[in-house]
Amino acid sequence: MEQDHPIKKVNIICAKGAIEDVYATLVLGNGAVMEGIETNIFFTFFGLDAIMKGRMDKLHTGVVGNPALRLPGGLRMPTLLGAIPGIESFTSWMMKSEMDKLDIPPVSEFLDLITAGGGKIYACKLACDMFKVKKEDLWDQVSGILTVGEFYGLAGGEASQIIFT
Repeated sequence: MEQDHPIKKVNIICAKGAIEDVYATLVLGNGAVMEGIETNIFFTFFGLDAIMKGRMDKLHTGVVGNPALRLPGGLRMPTLLGAIPGIESFTSWMMKSEMDKLDIPPVSEFLDLITAGGGKIYACKLACDMFKVKKEDLWDQVSGILTVGEFYGLAGGEASQIIFT
């Protein structure tokens, strides 16, 4: 489909650290890189878990307060079940198993794909300061720790979009 004003740059903000939120960011970012679109991804608040060395491949599914969560067979999982010990771990294991069947890479490999394609990964300075996260805690290929203003400076330009996941 021919567009008069195609997107030339996409800037994605990830503020949540649950599997479903982080993967939404990674799928959008990877898709943009594959389309040749300049890609910047900014991880803030709990989204920082996705770029922290010790946490990035150990993310969990949000079970409490997730009205879209379904049990095998399609039945909706009542929120109350999320409070039972072990349910979050089981649900996360189940989600990761389904992702493995589809050959969806773990977070660290997905980030490698994005950066190999030219995408840039950034951490939020405010969130890093707030959670006492240091540069050495972050994935080695993080391009920098930026303020919101610095991220907006990168995000500008003609045919640029900001996406909040």
